[in-house]
Amino acid sequence: MAAEINHLRTTKQLNLLSLFTSGSTLICCALPATLVAIGSVATLTSLISHFPQLIWVSEHKPLVFGVAGVMLLLAGSMQWRARRLPCPGDAQLARLCMQTRRQSLWIYGFSVAVFLIGSFFAFVAPLLM
Repeated sequence: MAAEINHLRTTKQLNLLSLFTSGSTLICCALPATLVAIGSVATLTSLISHFPQLIWVSEHKPLVFGVAGVMLLLAGSMQWRARRLPCPGDAQLARLCMQTRRQSLWIYGFSVAVFLIGSFFAFVAPLLM
Protein backbone atom coordinates (compact mmCIF):
# COMPACT_ATOMS: atom_id res chain seq x y z
CA MET A 1 0.00 0.00 0.00
CA ALA A 2 2.81 2.40 0.81
CA ALA A 3 4.20 1.94 -2.71
CA GLU A 4 0.87 2.95 -4.27
CA ILE A 5 0.61 6.05 -2.08
CA ASN A 6 4.19 7.00 -2.94
CA HIS A 7 3.41 6.50 -6.64
CA LEU A 8 0.37 8.77 -6.35
CA ARG A 9 2.44 11.38 -4.52
CA THR A 10 5.12 11.22 -7.23
CA THR A 11 2.45 11.54 -9.90
CA LYS A 12 1.02 14.63 -8.24
CA GLN A 13 4.48 16.19 -7.88
CA LEU A 14 5.27 15.50 -11.53
CA ASN A 15 1.93 17.03 -12.52
CA LEU A 16 2.77 20.18 -10.55
CA LEU A 17 6.15 20.35 -12.26
CA SER A 18 4.46 19.97 -15.64
CA LEU A 19 2.10 22.81 -14.68
CA PHE A 20 5.12 24.98 -13.90
CA THR A 21 6.81 24.20 -17.22
CA SER A 22 3.55 24.69 -19.12
CA GLY A 23 3.15 28.04 -17.40
CA SER A 24 6.47 29.11 -18.85
CA THR A 25 4.99 28.66 -22.32
CA LEU A 26 2.31 31.21 -21.49
CA ILE A 27 4.87 33.65 -20.14
CA CYS A 28 7.05 33.29 -23.21
CA CYS A 29 4.40 33.63 -25.84
CA ALA A 30 0.79 34.20 -24.79
CA LEU A 31 1.40 37.04 -22.34
CA PRO A 32 3.39 39.25 -24.74
CA ALA A 33 0.95 38.58 -27.59
CA THR A 34 -2.02 39.41 -25.38
CA LEU A 35 -0.45 42.62 -24.11
CA VAL A 36 0.35 43.76 -27.65
CA ALA A 37 -3.15 42.80 -28.87
CA ILE A 38 -4.87 44.91 -26.22
CA GLY A 39 -2.55 47.84 -26.81
CA SER A 40 -0.51 47.56 -23.64
CA VAL A 41 2.91 47.78 -25.21
CA ALA A 42 4.02 50.06 -22.37
CA THR A 43 3.09 47.37 -19.88
CA LEU A 44 5.04 44.79 -21.87
CA THR A 45 8.06 47.10 -22.04
CA SER A 46 7.90 47.68 -18.28
CA LEU A 47 7.55 43.95 -17.66
CA ILE A 48 10.58 43.16 -19.81
CA SER A 49 12.65 45.87 -18.15
CA HIS A 50 11.89 44.34 -14.74
CA PHE A 51 12.27 40.73 -15.90
CA PRO A 52 14.83 40.63 -18.73
CA GLN A 53 14.79 36.81 -18.52
CA LEU A 54 11.54 36.95 -20.51
CA ILE A 55 13.58 37.83 -23.58
CA TRP A 56 15.72 34.70 -23.18
CA VAL A 57 12.62 32.54 -22.73
CA SER A 58 11.06 34.04 -25.88
CA GLU A 59 14.23 33.59 -27.90
CA HIS A 60 14.48 29.94 -26.90
CA LYS A 61 10.85 28.95 -27.24
CA PRO A 62 11.56 25.63 -29.01
CA LEU A 63 13.61 24.58 -25.98
CA VAL A 64 10.95 25.83 -23.55
CA PHE A 65 8.20 23.99 -25.41
CA GLY A 66 10.35 20.88 -25.76
CA VAL A 67 11.01 20.68 -22.02
CA ALA A 68 7.37 21.40 -21.24
CA GLY A 69 6.25 18.73 -23.72
CA VAL A 70 8.58 16.13 -22.21
CA MET A 71 7.34 16.96 -18.72
CA LEU A 72 3.74 16.62 -19.88
CA LEU A 73 4.50 13.26 -21.47
CA LEU A 74 6.14 12.03 -18.27
CA ALA A 75 3.27 13.31 -16.15
CA GLY A 76 0.73 11.75 -18.52
CA SER A 77 2.55 8.43 -18.36
CA MET A 78 2.57 8.51 -14.56
CA GLN A 79 -1.09 9.52 -14.56
CA TRP A 80 -1.93 6.59 -16.84
CA ARG A 81 -0.03 4.12 -14.65
CA ALA A 82 -1.60 5.43 -11.43
CA ARG A 83 -5.20 5.29 -12.66
CA ARG A 84 -5.76 1.68 -11.64
CA LEU A 85 -3.58 1.43 -8.55
CA PRO A 86 -5.53 0.17 -5.55
CA CYS A 87 -6.30 2.60 -2.76
CA PRO A 88 -5.87 1.59 0.90
CA GLY A 89 -8.61 -0.39 2.61
CA ASP A 90 -9.02 2.21 5.35
CA ALA A 91 -11.96 4.46 4.46
CA GLN A 92 -10.21 7.72 5.37
CA LEU A 93 -7.05 6.81 3.44
CA ALA A 94 -9.11 5.59 0.49
CA ARG A 95 -10.94 8.92 0.39
CA LEU A 96 -7.61 10.77 0.50
CA CYS A 97 -6.28 8.51 -2.25
CA MET A 98 -9.22 9.26 -4.53
CA GLN A 99 -9.01 12.97 -3.78
CA THR A 100 -5.32 12.97 -4.71
CA ARG A 101 -6.12 11.20 -7.99
CA ARG A 102 -8.78 13.75 -8.88
CA GLN A 103 -6.46 16.65 -8.03
CA SER A 104 -3.65 15.13 -10.07
CA LEU A 105 -5.91 14.63 -13.05
CA TRP A 106 -7.22 18.18 -12.81
CA ILE A 107 -3.69 19.62 -12.56
CA TYR A 108 -2.60 17.53 -15.53
CA GLY A 109 -5.56 18.62 -17.64
CA PHE A 110 -4.96 22.26 -16.76
CA SER A 111 -1.27 21.87 -17.64
CA VAL A 112 -2.15 20.45 -21.05
CA ALA A 113 -4.59 23.31 -21.68
CA VAL A 114 -1.95 25.89 -20.74
CA PHE A 115 0.56 24.16 -23.02
CA LEU A 116 -1.89 24.19 -25.93
CA ILE A 117 -2.70 27.88 -25.44
CA GLY A 118 1.00 28.72 -25.31
CA SER A 119 1.63 26.60 -28.42
CA PHE A 120 -1.07 28.45 -30.31
CA PHE A 121 0.41 31.85 -29.49
CA ALA A 122 3.98 30.72 -30.16
CA PHE A 123 3.59 28.83 -33.40
CA VAL A 124 0.11 29.20 -34.96
CA ALA A 125 -0.88 32.83 -34.28
CA PRO A 126 2.24 34.29 -35.97
CA LEU A 127 1.33 32.39 -39.15
CA LEU A 128 -2.17 33.89 -39.13
CA MET A 129 -0.95 37.48 -39.11
